[in-house]
Amino acid sequence: MSILLVVAGLALLVVGGDFLVRASVGLSFKLKISKLVIGMTVVSFATSAPELLVSLQAALDGVSDIALGNVIGSNIANIGLVLGITAMISPLVVDREFYKLNWPMMMLISFALYFCLNNDKVLTALEGVILFVALVIFLIILIRNSRRTLTANVDEVNDALAEVSNFKIVMWLLIGAAGLYFGSEWLVQGAKQLAEAVGVSDYAISVTVIAIGTSVPELAASVIAALKKEKAISLGNLIGSNIFNIASVLGLTAIIKPIAVNPDTPEILSTNIFWMIAFAAVLIPLMILPKRFEIGRYKGMLLFGAYMVFIYLTLK
Repeated sequence: MSILLVVAGLALLVVGGDFLVRASVGLSFKLKISKLVIGMTVVSFATSAPELLVSLQAALDGVSDIALGNVIGSNIANIGLVLGITAMISPLVVDREFYKLNWPMMMLISFALYFCLNNDKVLTALEGVILFVALVIFLIILIRNSRRTLTANVDEVNDALAEVSNFKIVMWLLIGAAGLYFGSEWLVQGAKQLAEAVGVSDYAISVTVIAIGTSVPELAASVIAALKKEKAISLGNLIGSNIFNIASVLGLTAIIKPIAVNPDTPEILSTNIFWMIAFAAVLIPLMILPKRFEIGRYKGMLLFGAYMVFIYLTLK
């Protein structure tokens, strides 16, 4: 029953998230928001909605392990699993925006999360506000840079959604909201039951099973793009979700309900958050050596292998 709840919850989150993205983009076109801003803000926020709902539901249920594990695990999976597999299929070219803005921001926000949690073992509402404000500032800088260089990737914004009726937008919003609500509730309940049945902590399930599940949409989109070779896959866009996960998902969750570190799972601060920081930090040496500004198949295999080691150590 627990596995069924987890699978059904993940499926509802994927469906709900997809409908929410469509509704959000359609509504943004109605409000005359530019395609560039939609791609960088509206789509990014909407695609983070499943992680946000899971973390918020977990925090409200008093299972902060799942809230933290979901984000830390997703950030590790985005680089080790998604980026690793994508690079094995097709090499990724690194653009300047990545190491000048995206990577420094990802490192800054990752260290900020560690210091906030390590300080008093709680991510407070004030710290949540600071993280979220940092995200807004980052997005403003990103949009300004993109307008100046005209290199923004807005392929994921579907122009056809500009013609959608108001009725459809409302229906998509309702379907998306219902899918995210019930999906997050079932996923959190299923994860708690699965953890009890398998004999591991809620945190171990959230940092592996739930994290991989919520990273499936990013993995599918990246693999399809790599296989078709229709467009260059932007490393900045792939890891941009890591910034959103911490600043938006944990930031907003902490504002609504402060997230406490469970003393029964010391590995959150002793090991796993360092795994997350290490996966982010290793991208710079990978980008430089041996072939510069490219993450190819061997580097992808290295990332994927490191991710498998992480999963093994977490579940053993």
